[in-house]
Amino acid sequence: MNSSSNANSAAPAAKKARATKPARGKAPTDRRTGSRRLAEEHGLVVGVDIGGSNLRVALADIQGKVLEKWSTSTRATSSPDMVIAQIVQGIDSLLRQSSSSRCALLSVGAGAPGVTDAKAGVVLATSYLKGWRGVPFQHLLESALGVPAAVENDVRLAALGEHSMGAARGVDDFVFLAIGTGIAAGIFANGKLIRGINCTAGEIGYMYVPGATEEPTKSGAPGSLEGMIGGDNIRLQWSKACNADTRLHNLTATEIFARASAGDPMAKSVLDRSAQLLAYAVYNISLVLNSSLFVLGGGIGVSMPLRDATERVLEQHNEPSRPRLVISSLGTDAQLNGAIRLALITAKTHSKRRV
Repeated sequence: MNSSSNANSAAPAAKKARATKPARGKAPTDRRTGSRRLAEEHGLVVGVDIGGSNLRVALADIQGKVLEKWSTSTRATSSPDMVIAQIVQGIDSLLRQSSSSRCALLSVGAGAPGVTDAKAGVVLATSYLKGWRGVPFQHLLESALGVPAAVENDVRLAALGEHSMGAARGVDDFVFLAIGTGIAAGIFANGKLIRGINCTAGEIGYMYVPGATEEPTKSGAPGSLEGMIGGDNIRLQWSKACNADTRLHNLTATEIFARASAGDPMAKSVLDRSAQLLAYAVYNISLVLNSSLFVLGGGIGVSMPLRDATERVLEQHNEPSRPRLVISSLGTDAQLNGAIRLALITAKTHSKRRV
């Protein structure tokens, strides 16, 4: 993306303002072209990650450096209007912490957990937020904040974050796999995010692989792959395996995989099954996309025992080529970093339009 153009003309006061470096995030309120250019060069952007239970907001400078973070729960406030109010509250809090004002804000990028039409700025459907169907979230953000906004699926934002500053930096063909309670992929091909005609590209939780259930997926139910290696099913497998010892029933998937690495045979059987199914999914995706890299993220995907076990399965399936598996370098901040990157792109795009 190109940066904003030079101002056409500016009054002496504006020239004086350009000669003096402003305090962090302090953009002048003057509406003239020169002052606007100064605001764009020293302004701030906001990244928002909307989860099923938590909302995270980050304030960053125009280079993408995170200055402040804020978070809150969405468990009791998940309606679109209430989430918008929380975002506004978070942004105002961050601006106060950084001694900045609303006039310094250039743009907002937000990620939502569900099928999202990024071009229209609409969250089409999500099972994680009640009542979210056909929500014009971009418009709601812009109306509340008075700055350009952009909305994207949260897993695609994680891929954008890894591409811009994480494990896939400089890699134009890769897949980010978010593995947690659900499973989904953010796909980069030829340096661009792939969304698909109905904005559902990457919904690999519905993929059928050997060993997974072959029953058609019912509306609202997990897909075949997700139903086998999503977090809930991994814990269910573990509970069945150690039925006699109820003290171990509440272990998380990553704790189960850690026990497998320590030599627990029951945990190893759960890990091996999950790794085999994941390896099949990775192999099949790589055959279609010929991606050179798969980045594993999400609460379960960052498990090193899972990565290593999956790698061992893939070693047996290396024709015509075997993709490289790495753990996300951004971890839980992948979505938030992607949202900041989206906000930066949005700010530059609107700056170019004003030229």
